[in-house]
Amino acid sequence: MLKGKHILLGVTGSIAAYKAALLVRALVKQGAEVRVIMTEMAKQFITPLTMATLSKNPILVEFYNPENGDWNSHISLGMWADAYLIAPASANTIAKMATGVADNLLLTTYLSARCPVIVAPAMDVDMYLHTATQKNIETLALRGVKIIDPNAGELASGLEGKGRMAEPEEIAGYMNEFFSLKESLKDINVLINAGPTREAIDPVRYISNHSTGKMGYAIAEEFACRGAMVTLVSGPVNLFAKNPRIAVRNVTTANEMYSTTLECYKEGKDITILCAAVADFTPVHSSDLKIKREKENYNLELEPTKDIAAEIGKIKKSGSLIVGFALETNNELSNAEKKLKTKGLDAIVLNSLKDSGAGFGVNTNKISIIARGGEITHYPLKSKEQVARDIADYIENLLLCSKA
Repeated sequence: MLKGKHILLGVTGSIAAYKAALLVRALVKQGAEVRVIMTEMAKQFITPLTMATLSKNPILVEFYNPENGDWNSHISLGMWADAYLIAPASANTIAKMATGVADNLLLTTYLSARCPVIVAPAMDVDMYLHTATQKNIETLALRGVKIIDPNAGELASGLEGKGRMAEPEEIAGYMNEFFSLKESLKDINVLINAGPTREAIDPVRYISNHSTGKMGYAIAEEFACRGAMVTLVSGPVNLFAKNPRIAVRNVTTANEMYSTTLECYKEGKDITILCAAVADFTPVHSSDLKIKREKENYNLELEPTKDIAAEIGKIKKSGSLIVGFALETNNELSNAEKKLKTKGLDAIVLNSLKDSGAGFGVNTNKISIIARGGEITHYPLKSKEQVARDIADYIENLLLCSKA
């Protein structure tokens, strides 16, 4: 799948830079055209001559060649590439990418790149696990940057732990998989809802939940990367969709989530994924003025909100797929199976707040997917980006089977 692909490889100052030579050779061997950008520190670990020989292209380090004035346009590089792979990516470069620093050619090219960006971190275990680094990686992932997790093992410092850059053959395999999936859902229309809703008590207070929308946005990005046209109905979150194939419809309340999701579904969707954390109840009356603390007790009357999954299940179109989500705290499996059957879903994604690392506000998740026929597929704890990939793989296979 790499034949004819334009891969821009960014190499930063890390002891793992020596692996970049093997990576270039693997990519070129599979038919990719590779151009390499190196930072000044990267040159201390591996020579530009080595990289130029293996890539069969001149190495780019500076914005211009002081010998003849030739300009290395970061804009043109970003437009040339089908993918921008930064491997190894040092803690310093990751931090600069997260904060928008543009003090070298590699970073300015990142800021102007229109293509997918993939990062393979490489650093010592304590640097990798540091809160600052984890936050920076999370920031990049939320912006749509793909992260190739480092391996655990012996590090250059002599310590053991996670931080070794993935091996060149692993990264080359990832790039193959990435491009093979890129157009697998071309011309498929996908509807996803995500995030929380807010039910106003008065102009100051509201009822909501802990959902951040991270899982739903990761799923939207994954389907868009596979060529699908995605409509994302989003509750109030601090996220934004990077892929131009994602059209975002912002809503606030459960009623708005209901009406907008149904409106979008009726436009004709091949796949619908309902992962929004919609409020089950809303106040019967919302005060126009702030409610003063004048009474010892205040009773708030609530009424059920409209059930989006049940309503779409009633009007489900032939040939379309509907996948729901269930976040449970007890009797997880039976509750999810009941929701699957009563709402006419094709599959349901179950996760439990009892599982460490799963649920709201974290960057990982642990899921099980239950099919309509009762088959259950369990997955281990993974990053939400990897979970999104698993969900997309499952649904894509479900779509193929439904059309067979």
